[in-house]
Amino acid sequence: MGRAFEFRKERKFKRWSQMSKVFTRLGKEIVMAVKAGGPDPANNSKLRTVIQNAKGASMPKDRIEAAIKRASNKDEKNYEEIVYEGYGPYGVAVIIETSTDNTNRTVANIRSYFTKSGGSLGTSGSVSFMFDKKAVFRFAHGNLDIEELELELIDYGLDEIAENEGEIFVYTAFEDFGKMQKALEDRHIDIINADFQWFPATTVELAEEQEEEINKLIERLEEDDDINQVFTNVA
Repeated sequence: MGRAFEFRKERKFKRWSQMSKVFTRLGKEIVMAVKAGGPDPANNSKLRTVIQNAKGASMPKDRIEAAIKRASNKDEKNYEEIVYEGYGPYGVAVIIETSTDNTNRTVANIRSYFTKSGGSLGTSGSVSFMFDKKAVFRFAHGNLDIEELELELIDYGLDEIAENEGEIFVYTAFEDFGKMQKALEDRHIDIINADFQWFPATTVELAEEQEEEINKLIERLEEDDDINQVFTNVA
């Protein structure tokens, strides 16, 4: 019983830790969106998207409003979005999306994670050419006819549409994000989440122990508060 309790406690702590990191990232995105386009989501599509994502992640309403208010203060620090690229052990390509108020700190930390894992931080474009950057929209299936929706969205840059566990996923090219977002909003579809993801053109197969080493690198990266998402070309 004691070990079972400790396991549940550890799992709960990990879940709360992950949620806290998600809320921190969303708070940064709200700040960047407000500073770029103002505090009114009706006139700021980027802020509207971040608020949708925050609600989809169960971020409390008062925390969202506080972030918007804080971002409206001219003295509030801004964040810079930077993508880093490199190679992990066994030549695995790694793309890291960050939002930071201190680029020196961020790049130093990322270089350290790579070095300790036996990899190396690369220059811009060193691995991104191996990936396709796509926009991904997620929303509830509801009563939507997925085949009819697919036909309607082709003219707005639809690349792929998929269904999983009562939700629909729409994939489109990075540059078609705004066009697709408007198409979904015009159809009164409540978007749960909309973000960008990197999909490898080809993947590499690793042995189990090699994959464990890559996972350790990914864990180190994801624990860093400046890092939002990590993508690799591991199969």
